[in-house]
Amino acid sequence: MKNIQNKWPLMVAFFVFTMGISQDFDQDTDSNIQQYTPSKLMGKGQWDLKWFNNLYTETKSTFSSGKEARKTFFTSTIEVYTGTGENNRWNLGAIIELRSNVVGGRDALDVFKFDGENTTARSGITSIAPSVKFVPIEALSNFSIQSSFFIPLVDNETENGVFLDQKGYIWQNRFFYDLTFSNRKWQLFTELNSELSFGKAGESFANNSLNLSPGIFLSYFPSSKFTILALAQHSQRLDLGNNFAQNYTALGGGVKYQLTNALNIEALYTNFVRGENTGLGQTFNLGLRAIF
Repeated sequence: MKNIQNKWPLMVAFFVFTMGISQDFDQDTDSNIQQYTPSKLMGKGQWDLKWFNNLYTETKSTFSSGKEARKTFFTSTIEVYTGTGENNRWNLGAIIELRSNVVGGRDALDVFKFDGENTTARSGITSIAPSVKFVPIEALSNFSIQSSFFIPLVDNETENGVFLDQKGYIWQNRFFYDLTFSNRKWQLFTELNSELSFGKAGESFANNSLNLSPGIFLSYFPSSKFTILALAQHSQRLDLGNNFAQNYTALGGGVKYQLTNALNIEALYTNFVRGENTGLGQTFNLGLRAIF
């Protein structure tokens, strides 16, 4: 896996691109953050671009007691979808993931150095996934499914004691449903994420397992351009023959803001409050989404 040092300019270029396609925001219309939850699909000819960054850092885990040397795992995901057909029921797209991880007590922000040659760090583009989103029941446009097949690009899951990403295939299915209350000030969004991991035995800790992750998000809109949200998520990995099971529960919150007619920004925080066979850390998340 090649080092990706100095790739941040590509991410900045993506931000500039999404800003460039944006338009002035119309105060009299509903914003994209109200209309286009993950449940909603794009219409024919529309595009949905999302750049989401997740930084997870831990100094505690369920594998030991007391404080541990810090480990930090950064994941940057780009998702692209476009609408097909006439009824807003099918979207085609792709997902690409880039990761940078550091261990050995290094500072959390060292993940942005992308110094993959260091024995305490690894970085690289780790997976790609063709993806489809669809509405299975025409009368329920707020219920949709996203199905993606992740193809690993890593040579080895762990090198020199540094984990990068799973070396196995993942068939991911995400079930989305949202409900907007009549006053349009409150919105409830739910998700069930399922991930079936498979590949050669021993190449990945996750191969031959099924991960189920339900989540619930409650949003309040002080205005159509701004929302405050609270979230709760649980993840349960079921052993299908790899002799490894794990689970965790995370709580958190965040904000979203509609910058322009096309572009919105979101920031989220979560804390892993409990778990088994897992780390007990925190995540800091920042995302940009452009719809046009």
